[in-house]
Amino acid sequence: MKKKIPVQDLRHGMYVSELVGRHWRDTKFLFQGFEVQSDDQIEEIGRYCQHVYVDTEQGHSVSSKPRPSANVAPALTVPKEQKEHVIIFEKVLERFTPGHQRPPRYQDVTVLEEEIGHAREIVTETREAVYGIMGDVRLGRSIDTKAAKKVVADMVDSVIRNPDALMCLNQLKDKDEYTALHSLRVCILALAFGRHLELSDEELNLLGIGALLHDIGKMKVSNDIINKPGKLTEEEFALMKSHVPHGVSILEQTHGIASASIDVARYHHERYAGGGYAVGSKGDQIGLFGSVGGIVDCYDAITSDRSYHAGLSAHEALTKMYSWRGRDFQPLLVEQFIQCMGIYPIGSVVELSNGSIGVVVSINRARRLRPKVAMVLNSDKTPFTPSRVIDLMEYANEKSSSKLEIRKVLPPGEHGVIPTKYIPMGA
Repeated sequence: MKKKIPVQDLRHGMYVSELVGRHWRDTKFLFQGFEVQSDDQIEEIGRYCQHVYVDTEQGHSVSSKPRPSANVAPALTVPKEQKEHVIIFEKVLERFTPGHQRPPRYQDVTVLEEEIGHAREIVTETREAVYGIMGDVRLGRSIDTKAAKKVVADMVDSVIRNPDALMCLNQLKDKDEYTALHSLRVCILALAFGRHLELSDEELNLLGIGALLHDIGKMKVSNDIINKPGKLTEEEFALMKSHVPHGVSILEQTHGIASASIDVARYHHERYAGGGYAVGSKGDQIGLFGSVGGIVDCYDAITSDRSYHAGLSAHEALTKMYSWRGRDFQPLLVEQFIQCMGIYPIGSVVELSNGSIGVVVSINRARRLRPKVAMVLNSDKTPFTPSRVIDLMEYANEKSSSKLEIRKVLPPGEHGVIPTKYIPMGA
């Protein structure tokens, strides 16, 4: 069915069957019949034509909702209703209130050494998918939701089996690839946290899609602003903040993305006591997925090296985030994130009670003060040979003075220790 519409109502995915106007021959679209794939196409048509005919049988149907300008961030509003799966924030938090007894939903079914190979393959595939999605959005093409959902489903399966494998690989950071790898890492962090919160498989997949695509709006912001080494000007910061409404608009126009997933993009810069952006929501208005998104996005950002700052250690980051509870983050939720990450997160450089130095490679979900540690240096700071991983749980019941436990966390690079050299990365 053909329908005549104003050019400003064109959207990606519509099929233009005929251009209307006496100047249409001046355009580069001399052939009749093409799918709209970019804002540049729409702007080019608009220079010569006021109306077009679209074929609703070959492309997206016509909607009364106006198309956002290519150069202006769309207005961001809070959705009035959600028809898809709804996660009740209070019910999730209730599981972690004092005195609430429950059997855990998940138990590790593989050990780190078994899972790490699978996890590495998943990270490689996800990284490629993220770059493909980012490129498509830059060119005005639709997001490949099938590819996104496939890699997220694989990550969910791995995290359910044993989250430590993907968390080990999350230590790989390259500031030159920050935007893409940040999206991947935020997805892994969100899934590990969601597992800790005992979300269902369906909920984890919804959360994972939202986390993977939470920053997709940055494809509409200049890289000069995103990677600027100094402080942003007021005007530049306004453009940076526009990535939120841009991202929400892109996801809302993408077939197959649930509103619960879009909440991660919509709310990940909102703050519990207010003062965030882009809507100004606060408290429970942010919801579970928005709150989780805000916590994991912040954690990865402050632990990553950027052109304008050096990343904090995981221990320092969690300490700071704990001090921000009630202001930036829902208090119980940020406390549970710290529980999820472990008192000594994977990648932490630690000094043991005998003076030796090690790197945490796996947390203990039952006894979080007793993770597995890769031994790096002896007490005299000479290399530990042969290298091995010890489980501090083996020393939990020692009564002698030689009882081995973590004495303190050291800054990354202390004594020349580079954590990623000792974390299992798979073949």
